[in-house]
Amino acid sequence: MDLQTLQESVDKWITTTGVRYFDIKTNTILLAEEVGEFSRLIARIHGEQSFKIPITEAEGKEKLQDEMADILWVISCLANQLDIDLTKAIEKKF
Repeated sequence: MDLQTLQESVDKWITTTGVRYFDIKTNTILLAEEVGEFSRLIARIHGEQSFKIPITEAEGKEKLQDEMADILWVISCLANQLDIDLTKAIEKKF
């Protein structure tokens, strides 16, 4: 899925299945929360911290994938709310 399709899919889900977009401040806080969850996993999978109940490498990878998807979801929400084309934004960065 490319970035444009991601943004369109997120918007379609929110406007047809979800209730509504949260406001921009709330979504920014949710983004920080999701990045924190991802960071917590990195600290336990690749860092010095450990899980109380050990997990397999496959379980760790699945958890990281889920958190990355959550991060992309919230970034897509914010981009849609702020009328930002993520494809153009990343192309400009290159």
